[in-house]
Amino acid sequence: MDGKKKIFWSLFSLLLAGLTVWAVFSQSEGISVREIFDNAANGNKIWLTCAILSVVLYIVLEGVAICSILKGIGYRRSFHRGVLYSTADIYFSAITPSATGGQPASAYFMIADKIPAGVATAVLILNLMMYTLSILALGIIALLINYTLLFEFRVVSIVIIITGFVVLALFSLFFLSIFRRGDRVFGIIRRLLRFLHRKHLIKRLDSKLEKLKKTEEEYLDCARLVTGKTSTMVKAFVWNFLQRASQIAVPMFIYLMSEGTIGKAVNIFASQCLITIGFNVIPVPGAMGIADYLMVDGFTGLVGREEAFKLDMMSRGLSFYICVAVSGIITLFGYIMLKRRKKA
Repeated sequence: MDGKKKIFWSLFSLLLAGLTVWAVFSQSEGISVREIFDNAANGNKIWLTCAILSVVLYIVLEGVAICSILKGIGYRRSFHRGVLYSTADIYFSAITPSATGGQPASAYFMIADKIPAGVATAVLILNLMMYTLSILALGIIALLINYTLLFEFRVVSIVIIITGFVVLALFSLFFLSIFRRGDRVFGIIRRLLRFLHRKHLIKRLDSKLEKLKKTEEEYLDCARLVTGKTSTMVKAFVWNFLQRASQIAVPMFIYLMSEGTIGKAVNIFASQCLITIGFNVIPVPGAMGIADYLMVDGFTGLVGREEAFKLDMMSRGLSFYICVAVSGIITLFGYIMLKRRKKA
């Protein structure tokens, strides 16, 4: 993304975040920001700490997943570089309409760390595939825990969630086909470049095709290496599964912070799994508004409408807004340090 697009999406996301928070507060009856802070201050500190640690794990575990894949194919990178790859992904995914908006940002830092572009592409596609599979797995686990939770939602929400299941399943198959038959994908890109050149929309076709050929060779080499290493694939899935579970667990811990029961907390976790399935396929930056609607809708049948609003605001405030802000700061710091390193 160029500078203007970054600024536009950042401002748009801030506006959307403000409108979302305003809408949630206006729909609730008497809930205030002060009341939310009081709940956090007076709640069980152990469960609040668990919620905060879950957010930290959400950021850290994606970096661990990416580094584990890189290590499996011979590109060992440090823990703090993995965290930077993760925060770049989290921040830019949150401020762009596409859930994959953070992939190019992660690739930027990986390439700056001397990882070939084709390798970075293959690693990120594999990680995204495992990310998608882990969400699907958690959705299935939620139905096994209590399938009747699906019917706690309104019809519109149920349609969104079922659509989410279908779309994510198709995405998983698509990513798998790309990973196994990347040559076809690069063939399509080549034809597209030639078409754009014939229409005089791009220049210097030969240099672009040469760069694409180099990227394709690196990508296919990486794909072949990973495909032959089952342990690398399994580790990538496990780390992604734990990462998604850590974020999904935040509403459960926030509920327990207010002296909730364990049985109902498990249902809240399962409900949040279904909610995550739903909002992950909505092309809205950070699923702002959509995620809140689904959370209030799903939690109302479990804890009541007003408690559902509180749970939504406290959970999203911690697991999304604060998480994205921290990720943005870390990414900016990493970018500044990279520029200084290049100048030196």
